[in-house]
Amino acid sequence: MLTRFLPFLNWFPMRADALRGDLIAGITVAMILIPQAMAYAALAGLPVVYGLYASFLPVMVASMWGASRFLHTGPVALLSLMSAAAIEPLAARGSEEFIALSMTLALMVGVMRLGLGAFRMGVLINLASHPVINGFTNAAALIIGLSLLNTFINVPMPRSDMFLRDLGQVVVQFPLAHWQTIAFGIGTLVVLSLLKRHLPRLPGVLIVVIVGTVLSASLGFEKKVTVTPAQIEDAAARIAFEDYARLETELTRTKAAQHALNQQLRTLAKTDLHDFTLEAESLRLAGEEQSIKKQLYGLRVAVHRFALTPVDVNGATVYRAPGPDAGWFADTWRFAGARDGEIKLTGGGQVVGAIPAGLPGFALPGMDLGVISGLFGTAFVMALIGFMEATSISRALAAQSREKLNPNQELIGQGLANMVGSFFQSYTVSGSFSRSAVAAKSGARTGFYAIVSAVGVIITMLYLTEYFYHLPQSVLAAIVMSAVFGLIDFKSLRHAWRVNRSDGVVGLATFIATLWMAPQLANGVLVGVVLTILIFLYGVMQPRSEVLGRAADGSLAGAISHDLPPISDDYVVLRFDASLVFINSAFFEQAVMKAISQFPDAKTVLVIGNGINRIDATGEEKLRALASDLKRAGITLALSGLKKPVREALDRAGLDTVIGRENLFPNKEMALGVLDARYAAAT
Repeated sequence: MLTRFLPFLNWFPMRADALRGDLIAGITVAMILIPQAMAYAALAGLPVVYGLYASFLPVMVASMWGASRFLHTGPVALLSLMSAAAIEPLAARGSEEFIALSMTLALMVGVMRLGLGAFRMGVLINLASHPVINGFTNAAALIIGLSLLNTFINVPMPRSDMFLRDLGQVVVQFPLAHWQTIAFGIGTLVVLSLLKRHLPRLPGVLIVVIVGTVLSASLGFEKKVTVTPAQIEDAAARIAFEDYARLETELTRTKAAQHALNQQLRTLAKTDLHDFTLEAESLRLAGEEQSIKKQLYGLRVAVHRFALTPVDVNGATVYRAPGPDAGWFADTWRFAGARDGEIKLTGGGQVVGAIPAGLPGFALPGMDLGVISGLFGTAFVMALIGFMEATSISRALAAQSREKLNPNQELIGQGLANMVGSFFQSYTVSGSFSRSAVAAKSGARTGFYAIVSAVGVIITMLYLTEYFYHLPQSVLAAIVMSAVFGLIDFKSLRHAWRVNRSDGVVGLATFIATLWMAPQLANGVLVGVVLTILIFLYGVMQPRSEVLGRAADGSLAGAISHDLPPISDDYVVLRFDASLVFINSAFFEQAVMKAISQFPDAKTVLVIGNGINRIDATGEEKLRALASDLKRAGITLALSGLKKPVREALDRAGLDTVIGRENLFPNKEMALGVLDARYAAAT
């Protein structure tokens, strides 16, 4: 009973070899976890330090209360992107509001997972079929990788409600790309590939982070300067920069007004009073905020097109448009931001920057009911997808180690990890395939290895964050790209198409829907699930049903599909391959009547009922009415091979007397023998 509520007690007592294996695995995983966590936090639209926060307590809690000893929980690419996509319509990336909503979303996902596990609802994973998951994973991997293309080449990416349109805006900006940023990104991909192929035991991710940080600091990769508008001689650029600064100021003022207004509305709500003027003003401010954001997104791309060259004029530096002979490698500066009437320019690439040192403090996630209701659907899909991801990883590792898998306990562990983490500034986490696989290969014996990896993160947060300042953002983007592009597997989609065309259609439809509806990835899964259910219902409503004939070897087979003559002129044999329930009872009646119309001289219809696993009240009523109608027409309805539960249901309903016990046969061989004898005697 104690280990049921405290599963981590199963780790003890630990032998010396198990402890040694966990220590080695934990240290190895920590070297991958730290750079990955920062990369995934950037993908989630958060400062990189929040990736470290999500790699601390959630890792410990999930390992202590989860079911798999190998599963490593923490930031993952897919849920990071889904988190950013869900929150971006509500707040600007990297803002305090965006960060707070990320914590709220983590709490919601955690509560849902914990509830599903506590009520043993792990079976909900079956709602998403393999083709749905496969189509979604392929599309999501493409979206994740391509969403970092702007960071890879150092150009802005507009954030609208359609990812493909935003990606097109990035592609057309390729002539404006920063060549040093691209060099860091390509170099990272090449080194990771070479290390994986030739030196797989080395922590490739950590190596590229260290090398990239050292090179960036040595080369002065980050170049920034703050200037006054007067120093920008290019009039068009100066006007565009000032317009951007003005819109940012308006956005700040609008958000402040919204905050004050919401405080008043919350105070009124406690007294059950309404002020419709304030509510109307709140709606107006919300619309104004969205309008300003859209303008800023579009203008951010426009202002990046202005390239400036520093020129010394009488001892002062001014910035002019470069001459016509300026090439790709010229010293050009572009807009980086504006504040307090001054303009920030950059002539280099983007780096991680200052990372706050220290452990995350306790903070209550926001509990605004309006926000929670808006995020509910996405949170539910994230809870299921994260669970499916974690379960598939656990199942694969359990098959290798012969470990017993408990999906509901894993749900509880994942739920607690997200809930506890949300109170300590963690965003949504889940199980990681790459880190879990590394742990298994490194000799992990128990979940204690994850505790060791979290301790490595703690040491980093306390003492090492300052050394990551010069880490190029393109290195982090390349790390994520390297991880997610390896998940693309179109062979599985082709295989599903070969096995079952409808499954192939579902997988392809999910893939296309996810791409088209991005960044709202959850909608792609919903499309796949709904399509799967519709195809399943169509199959149940119109199951396989065929008149049988006798083959040359004496066996029964479909008369039309195998071009066989009827078994007899006196009776017709019909096979029905489905349970007889409300959704297909009308189809059953149509199948029987069609058989009679094809064989008008038949005096008996024998239904081979081996495939009828269940019958409900609607099916029983349809069978009763059909037997009575056929009897009045001089035709006998007979059944064979009914399973015991179905036969007992007919007996309880008194249907055996309506059909006639002499017309209910235990198997088709006996039925055919009796019918042949019956009509032979009649002639």
